[in-house]
Amino acid sequence: MSRSHFRSGAQWTLGTLSIAVLAACGGGGGSPGRVSTSPPAAGVAAPPAGVAEGSGTQAGSGALLSLNPANPLTPAPPLAVPAPIGSTLTTLQLINKASSAQSNVPLTFGQVFAPGALPANAGLAGVAGDVLVPLQVNVKAKHPDGSVRHAIISASLPQIGAGQTIALALNAAAAPPPVAPRGPGSLLAAGFDTMVKLNLGGQLYTASAAQLLQHSAYQTWLSGPVVNEWQVSAPLKSAAGVEHPHLSARFAIRAYNSVNGINGKVRVDVTIENNWAYEPAPKQFTYDAEVLIYGKSVYNINALKHHQHARWRKVFWPDLEPAIHIKHDTRYLIASKAVPNYDQGLSIAPAALTAMKTTWDTAKAGPMGMAMVNNYMPATGGRPDIGLHHTWGAMYLLSMDERAKEVSVGLSDLSGSWPMHYRDRNTGQPVSIVDYPYVRDIRISSDSYNRVLKRWEDLPQCAPAAECVTPYTPDTSHHPSFSYLPYLVTGDTYHLDELHFWANWNLLNQNPGYRKHATGLVKSHQARGQAWALRSLTQAAYIAPDDHPLKGYFQQVVNNNVDWYNTTYVTGNSNQLGFLDNSGFATVAYNGPGGLRTGMAPWQDDFFTSAVGHAVELGFSNAKPLLDWKSRFPVGRMTAPGYCWIDGAVYALSVRATETSPYFTTFAQAWQATMRAADNTDLVNSTGQRYVDQPCGSQQQADWRTQLERDKKTGRMPWLAGEMTGYASSAEGFPSNMQPALAAAADSGIPNARAAWDTFARRTVKPDYTQRPQFAIVPR
Repeated sequence: MSRSHFRSGAQWTLGTLSIAVLAACGGGGGSPGRVSTSPPAAGVAAPPAGVAEGSGTQAGSGALLSLNPANPLTPAPPLAVPAPIGSTLTTLQLINKASSAQSNVPLTFGQVFAPGALPANAGLAGVAGDVLVPLQVNVKAKHPDGSVRHAIISASLPQIGAGQTIALALNAAAAPPPVAPRGPGSLLAAGFDTMVKLNLGGQLYTASAAQLLQHSAYQTWLSGPVVNEWQVSAPLKSAAGVEHPHLSARFAIRAYNSVNGINGKVRVDVTIENNWAYEPAPKQFTYDAEVLIYGKSVYNINALKHHQHARWRKVFWPDLEPAIHIKHDTRYLIASKAVPNYDQGLSIAPAALTAMKTTWDTAKAGPMGMAMVNNYMPATGGRPDIGLHHTWGAMYLLSMDERAKEVSVGLSDLSGSWPMHYRDRNTGQPVSIVDYPYVRDIRISSDSYNRVLKRWEDLPQCAPAAECVTPYTPDTSHHPSFSYLPYLVTGDTYHLDELHFWANWNLLNQNPGYRKHATGLVKSHQARGQAWALRSLTQAAYIAPDDHPLKGYFQQVVNNNVDWYNTTYVTGNSNQLGFLDNSGFATVAYNGPGGLRTGMAPWQDDFFTSAVGHAVELGFSNAKPLLDWKSRFPVGRMTAPGYCWIDGAVYALSVRATETSPYFTTFAQAWQATMRAADNTDLVNSTGQRYVDQPCGSQQQADWRTQLERDKKTGRMPWLAGEMTGYASSAEGFPSNMQPALAAAADSGIPNARAAWDTFARRTVKPDYTQRPQFAIVPR
């Protein structure tokens, strides 16, 4: 079906809400950015029509914070109190990775701020030792109180010695005055161009960034006296000017200003996509690719198989790339609640970081590649990519190690390889369930037919089969959080797009009726799928720029889901234990004493509870009643009378006697039924003792389990008193899966929640989280 059948929409403006630029000699101010309405003329330094976002102010003075190099983390300020002028909000560490000194080093990074800490009308001053470093602050998202939530900060570091580490304090400062906008005219006048050439079976297709900047409307992402970034995109074209129906190029050109204002360092971000949602006959294409900057070839790859609905990215510096590792303040990131409360008492094992980097380097994953993550996502079992963040992201947050950052950001780059990217030509955004309420990534009967608009809205399928083979199978129930953290710390829009693609795909891969069409409910997924879909959706809604067209889209989808869960569980109170049963959507599908559909998976449910807790911390206060209701379940398994907490993280829990019976009303009933049904606790062992009669957490109980292991001749080491079942020593075992849920429950404040956490914390066998910390989350 031709895309002309579908409703069109406005192009997204990559502008910012406001900009604060602080410079030693003052600066200018800003206003919301808009797409340029006319291209710049080559050689003309004056900006084209349109509003840019730079602004600046005279730096405020104040006390400077000198950091102890052995403890570079700074305490977070009160979360709801604006920082006084001159006070330090957070401090970053800038590490020179080069063997020689560097000067005039361009820096750009993303930074989240705690609610209320940085008012919208305030600014920032950068201080390195006793040196004032001018900052450009492009505000992207705000908290409900109007204070800054997420900003992209840029600077030019005057000097850094070989191997030196410099502490860069971000100090609160007075509001900035306006700054004049700048377009790409000066860059183009200096001869800049980036060209992509794709050779498909002898047919050459090209795209030129310079031509697009000159002859099409560009989008402004960064603007100010330190750096400007302009973004353009278009289908690749043949020499005859014929557009390729599927392949397109996207350029993000970041130009830093030198001392005299022009011809500074340039960074070019190139993405090649095979992503159009409704373009007929999608398939894999094999081509040779070359990237040229200033006419010089900087990248070549031959016989690349570009999978359908996938994309790849490369970043280039025509001049020497800055060799700086930027370390954020872990304490501040966690205190802001933008990331979970990972246990900061952990020290990530150096051997684990080394092994991670070796694995990453060995994979040598390039375009259409993947490293570390299981290519077949539906595969079961404990794995490092599952959690509110994957284990490499958690390692990065806790260590701020350069290798962990490289892997975390690199995995987001490679997440474009998966065949689930559907971009709408009309809007330039991931295809919307509001625009296409019957959209589905496959056709199921007539469920994807829109009877109102009389059209099929399922996405065209790749054919023929020989040209559709991809090594990657995505899955909602096991998809990682690839790109939230990389976007948060870098501010690169590639990562923002990836976050949006993955969050949105969790809606597209459902039956439209099950998700209630444009409502976007995720209740038809497995419990773990509901957990990770909700995690991805809330992260996307939280961090998206406020002027992004998908900001409200994702916020509404999240609110729709929270409303459904509140109505179904909190108001409906469908069971007394606090677990998901999803009104018959097969969540209760495990075997129990009465047979099929009498049991459920507590570990999957715990994933969901942790995702709800994460949503509450990200500001979705309407999810607090749901968190309170859901917290009953992990808390009850640790504290309820008649339920032994040793089995708090069992693989399957019986919740009713038969498929048609009502749910148990007490945890004691659930535990008794589960223990009598489980193979490893079948009433009696060879000593004639019943497991359910052993004192909970006692040596007798441990001895009973040890005897059972001997009876079965498993060779397992003796059980210890206070050792939980479910692979207690594994960082990905069922007690580890339970930990973030218990932490969220403890923070919820419901009765017995802290007691539940205390019992859990006193267990005798615990995992080594220093190598895989994705579940090492503790109460705040």
